[in-house]
Amino acid sequence: MSTQTLFELTAPPPDLDHVALLERIRAAGAAARATVGGMEVRLVVDDADARTVLSDRRFVVDSANLPGERTAPTRAELLAGMGMRPELIAHVTEGLLDKDGIDHLRLRKLVTRTFTVRRVQALRPRIRAIAEGLLADLPGHAREGSVDLIDHFTYPLPIAVICELLGVPEEDRAPWREWGHRITTFDLTRIDEVNGIIGEIVQGCRDVIALHRAQEHDDLLGDLVRARDEDGDRLSEEELVTMIITLVIAGHETTANLIANGTHALLTHPEQLAMLRRDPELMQPAVHEMLRWCGPVFQTRPRFALEDVELNTTTIPAGTPVIAMAAGANRDPAAHPDPERFDITRHRGRPGEAHLAFGHGLHYCLGAALARAEGHEAFTALLAAFPGLALDPEHPAVRQPNLAFVRFEQLRVRL
Repeated sequence: MSTQTLFELTAPPPDLDHVALLERIRAAGAAARATVGGMEVRLVVDDADARTVLSDRRFVVDSANLPGERTAPTRAELLAGMGMRPELIAHVTEGLLDKDGIDHLRLRKLVTRTFTVRRVQALRPRIRAIAEGLLADLPGHAREGSVDLIDHFTYPLPIAVICELLGVPEEDRAPWREWGHRITTFDLTRIDEVNGIIGEIVQGCRDVIALHRAQEHDDLLGDLVRARDEDGDRLSEEELVTMIITLVIAGHETTANLIANGTHALLTHPEQLAMLRRDPELMQPAVHEMLRWCGPVFQTRPRFALEDVELNTTTIPAGTPVIAMAAGANRDPAAHPDPERFDITRHRGRPGEAHLAFGHGLHYCLGAALARAEGHEAFTALLAAFPGLALDPEHPAVRQPNLAFVRFEQLRVRL
């Protein structure tokens, strides 16, 4: 029974199998109990339940917004309890992902127009050019007959795109990839290391903000700095720093994992790859199937119930933190028949909302259109450049044990 099952989701085991873990959670019943960083939470893997948790306004992301006597700690309190330095906490808890209601809408409005479908479509030629340039260099990175796509394609592409869009100078971009990797893999039990990573990132943000204050820039960061300096009520200094962290880290880390996961899925399903090569019109539904079947996001941030909320499979008591397991919802057989089958035709004619890879509701991923465009251009260019692309059997792909993301540490391919 779910009331007797407790999953520990703070630190991943070295042999973590995401699909097997999801099946264990599903078998435990509705709203299985788990602990995350010492906080007890409920887990939902049902598609309908996950959509309710992510979109119903009776759930909030900031436990400080719970009515009455609060029983759940805020994210800032959790981080303080773990030993994060006080001057760093505000810089990682004052962003889009941490706000509800009016504050969330205020911050989102500052950047929404940059990520509209129309603007993203205009970026496609530039995305394509960056992808083709990286692919042209791939043979030069080969060793022992193969090349690691993680190091030389799947990460460099999205970091170049988001930094160019935001306004991070090319000569300053190298550290951001490393920070992105470290901030999404750090061990909270090693708090001195965490403080060092966050401190470096915050200083990097301050440096690029100072650059934009010293000289006018016509880019997204220039717009944000002007919003901060001309009307502090729209954006605080802490929110400005956190916005940069969110946009750069979220804007490249998940897309890099989408490209790597999707490439591995195609190369391990040769009949699907052959179908895609025969019919390039399948690329759009293929990207959606990659997002569903091997999307980069494993679980969402906890939401807190403002009142008792009846879900499809259970009732969440008021004040209870609950995590929507996005990867679990994407393999819910009620929403996706035969969910374990990787089928690039599955989403043909279906709306993008058929899966939860980008979330749902008010916190739906701001960069969803950009991520889809990058995936489309990356896979199109990769398959065109290397018709004989194959995994390197002598250097098997290495998965990273991570409870927040589904990703590879190494993906060696023969060109």
